Amino acid sequence: MPHTIDEAFTALPLRALADAALARARALGAEHADFRFERVRSASWRLRDARLAGSSDTTDLGYAVRVVHGGTWGFASGVDLTLDAAAKVASQAVAMAKLSAQVIKAAGSDERVELADEPVHADKTWISSYEIDPFSVPDEEKSALLADWSARLLAADGVNHVDASLLTVHENKFYADTAGTVTTQQRVRLHPQLTAVSVDESSGEFDSMRTIAPPVGRGWEYLTGTGWDWESELEQIPALLAEKIRAPSVQAGPYDLVIDPSNLWLTIHESIGHATELDRALGYEAAYAGTSFATFDQLGKLRYGSDLMNVTGDRTAEHGLATIGYDDEGVAGQSWDLVKDGTLVGYQLDRRIARLTGFERSNGCAFADSPGHVPVQRMANVSLQPDPAGMSTEDLIGSVDRGIYVVGDRSWSIDMQRYNFQFTGQRAYMIRNGRLAGQVRDFAYQGVTPQFWGAMEAVGGPQTYVLGGAFNCGKAQPGQVAAVSHGCPSAMFRSVNILNTTTEAGGA
Repeated sequence: MPHTIDEAFTALPLRALADAALARARALGAEHADFRFERVRSASWRLRDARLAGSSDTTDLGYAVRVVHGGTWGFASGVDLTLDAAAKVASQAVAMAKLSAQVIKAAGSDERVELADEPVHADKTWISSYEIDPFSVPDEEKSALLADWSARLLAADGVNHVDASLLTVHENKFYADTAGTVTTQQRVRLHPQLTAVSVDESSGEFDSMRTIAPPVGRGWEYLTGTGWDWESELEQIPALLAEKIRAPSVQAGPYDLVIDPSNLWLTIHESIGHATELDRALGYEAAYAGTSFATFDQLGKLRYGSDLMNVTGDRTAEHGLATIGYDDEGVAGQSWDLVKDGTLVGYQLDRRIARLTGFERSNGCAFADSPGHVPVQRMANVSLQPDPAGMSTEDLIGSVDRGIYVVGDRSWSIDMQRYNFQFTGQRAYMIRNGRLAGQVRDFAYQGVTPQFWGAMEAVGGPQTYVLGGAFNCGKAQPGQVAAVSHGCPSAMFRSVNILNTTTEAGGA
């Protein structure tokens, strides 16, 4: 049965508050004004060894007014749900724009804020794709399921500790602007995770194995059968962890790599997702992730990778964490090319950056993580597309004589230009003559972004495609956090440098 927007949200005086704020902004001479009302409920549960270690349940509710006045941004927010208060917040936003204009003029800049055009979207409603709102499920049921899964892992030989967690979010947004766009949206997302830890009491050596199930834009059904085979993964973890503990340390050197989607999504996030945010490429943004080697003058020229590399930005993917109907500037969700046949052909844009750089339209990448924060350009679901006739993961492995198969994400590092990087994983297997030959430890694969993606020789088929992602992508100052998904198939890369991450000699 299709969901409807929560009555508790629609019962709020959303239209009246918006009308009061926008009318005041117009009266004060704003060239543009938008009003955004949000209710974001977030809850989490943490278990240690099948016992509840902590939980939280918070709701962030309020509204914001953003204006362009005199060619300058102004922003203010509030929580008082009266019409006079909403109008006052609009006045504060205009006052902020006037103050900012003085600062900008004193700095010698004459740059004006102008926004790319967007069709009017009047009275539109959008709800994300989910079956069961996790907030409709009793807390006791959530804790009980995590405890049961933890107990199963703890009962296995070699598992000494288990950490379990569940993060859930229910987000409502109402948006209206002076052009006439009015949208109401509802999104649900969650992130379950379990980690088994094994400790050798005689040596003190330890290691861990985490589930590779990704966070998703789904509901409670994700934990009870739809979208992931939890029974199979939990059953396999103890044996995988036991093998990992006994595995030899990897021999450093060049290897062919087959990378599973559970690992490759993070490489996409760091080396493509952040690098194709146009505000970074222009140098307008550097917080958390630096700028970008993929500068604007290289659009249509930069050889990002092999001919097999086709990457899209997408705000419409079903169950994507960055999927929306309309962004926080009233722009409709879209899908577009970032890399086509190995060449950089697009960026992620908001309305200001689109207009500044000559694009006709934003592709809907403005987002604020709370009513108290101004929207900034944020990452879409950035995904590597499969080869329609591509091989299975098993066949990709079969095409490698000497290599490593990497599964699951773990630690990573990348420079401030999104150029030099290294990544580890939950587990890695030696490949010998097209067959898996047991796990190895202490590995990291190292690369330079264009050379790494240029070494991609084969891309798996649609049957290998998985939508991975994260809840915690950071950007801006003050810092904001956004959830984002990255889909990809398995892929095979030739002659990638593998590091041994310990100082001990080892061989495999």
